[in-house]
Amino acid sequence: MRQFDVFVFDENYDEAQGKLPQPPFTDPELGWFFTSNWNKHLDEIEGEWVIFAHPSIKINRNFLNNVAEVTDSFPMVDAFAPRIRTDKGKFLGGYLLKPAAKGSGFVEIDENAPLRYVAAPHPFLAVFSRRIIQRTGGFDTTLPEYARLADFTLRMMHAGGKMFSVPYLVAQATNEEAETVVSNASSEKARGLMGVRDLKSTAIVLSKAFGAEASVPFALHHPSVILTLLRNRKQRKEKRKAATLLSKLKADFLKEVTAK
Repeated sequence: MRQFDVFVFDENYDEAQGKLPQPPFTDPELGWFFTSNWNKHLDEIEGEWVIFAHPSIKINRNFLNNVAEVTDSFPMVDAFAPRIRTDKGKFLGGYLLKPAAKGSGFVEIDENAPLRYVAAPHPFLAVFSRRIIQRTGGFDTTLPEYARLADFTLRMMHAGGKMFSVPYLVAQATNEEAETVVSNASSEKARGLMGVRDLKSTAIVLSKAFGAEASVPFALHHPSVILTLLRNRKQRKEKRKAATLLSKLKADFLKEVTAK
């Protein structure tokens, strides 16, 4: 068994044409997967821990050594949300749930947040144990790429998993797209999933994970998503049932990953 498998996702990768980048380095304890298909290679996982990353994230030996240290230090944790620094020093972090009384949604943790559990990672980077991936299943590829890690993490919580954010587990983002995310997060239009792009995706993710309890308050604060929530309700209900039928998510833990 390998120590790590690293999945780098990019819609521009074309495996059929061999248009894939080369790993920045190789190691017997490390497997690399460069793909545009989020689910295609999940059954090939051999690593004890699996890193899902956007191409802008710099996966180097220093980062992997930090991942190894963190996973050894917290053996009962199933997933981690690394914090991210852009080339210009901007901060990107994990996310808490916004209380229904305040409209539901996601709230980014503070740059100086201590060790704590979170509800979702940043869309560019997450670390999961192989065992929790096997319990959770695959990614919902009907969602935009930037919504998939959040959706997967919430389903993981129903499967009994927990995601931790550690201040000293930090990755570097190396291109302009990460800076664009930071700029969008502070704009009036960026009140969707974790400050990125699309309110509609947030509504769908909340509906799948928590039903009307979360999606209705979100829709009341963001009426533009109402038609989205009215579409494909049957399919979404089936997905929610599959994820939550035997849910292990406890109320006290849900409170722990919800902002005040």
